[in-house]
Amino acid sequence: MAQLTQLRVFFKQALLFQSPSIAFTTTRVTQNSLLPPLLLHSNAPPLLSQRQKPFNRLFCSGTATDENGEKKTKPMNTKVNFSLSDSDSESDHEGDRKRSNHEIDRTKLPPPYDPFDKKPAIEEPEDPKDLQSVFHKMRAGGLMNNAVKMFDALSKDGLTHEALQLFSEIKDKGHMPEVIAHTAVIEAYANAGGQSKEAHKVFLRMLANGIAPNAYTYTVLIKGLSNDGKLVDAKKYLLEMMGKGMRPNAGTYTAVFEAFAKEEKVEEAKELLKQMKERGFVPDEKAVKEVVSNKRGQVFRTVINVLFNK
Repeated sequence: MAQLTQLRVFFKQALLFQSPSIAFTTTRVTQNSLLPPLLLHSNAPPLLSQRQKPFNRLFCSGTATDENGEKKTKPMNTKVNFSLSDSDSESDHEGDRKRSNHEIDRTKLPPPYDPFDKKPAIEEPEDPKDLQSVFHKMRAGGLMNNAVKMFDALSKDGLTHEALQLFSEIKDKGHMPEVIAHTAVIEAYANAGGQSKEAHKVFLRMLANGIAPNAYTYTVLIKGLSNDGKLVDAKKYLLEMMGKGMRPNAGTYTAVFEAFAKEEKVEEAKELLKQMKERGFVPDEKAVKEVVSNKRGQVFRTVINVLFNK
């Protein structure tokens, strides 16, 4: 657990202190696309200045005429600036002094990681149903929060290899993977309530563009479909996820069985459980009870009964 926490912290801080700007872009997105126009170019300036302090050397390069009219070399102190400059005209002493006085504004740098800080590392929208505000925040602030959320979820589910691949792609290639951008939009619709149809459309467009969903993409989609009572699609993608070798976490499959219980379709839920067990699935009783720990009622008693025959 400590290792996963360190990984998540390292991931976030490494991205925040990257010198090249990260382009939050996706391909083949037009105004008529099903995706909202939040995935256009939004390059942010680098956080740290790359300017170096000027380095000066003294050169003897002057000439003078003596009493006999002969020219002699006279040592002269001439400042030569070797610092990088954005303009060829910045070569005099005044420009050097201005550049040397240019310091990094440390108040604009992100604070160091504080393990005792109660503020969550991942910021959730104040009102998930306010999609206009959610998409505006994505456009203005970028997808860093979504990247950290995906990395965090993959790490917690034990998918450390996939999480590190995600981190490597962002850090080495300097751009945000398209799976993050599409999953962010799917999650926004899924969390809005009653918008799972739109989330499903974005998922299908994602597949049509050749972008492979990961376990976290399936998780947010399945939960959104389950919460809206889309049992056929929720069941379909849960089995599809397992067919691709991805293991659903307790929160994901509990949401599906909860949806069946709400519709009082117990026999269909048992049939789904049978199909899942044929694929090697074993429900985790402790994890399920943690998911439903603050929930009461017949629905959740039915879920426990179906999953564990209790």
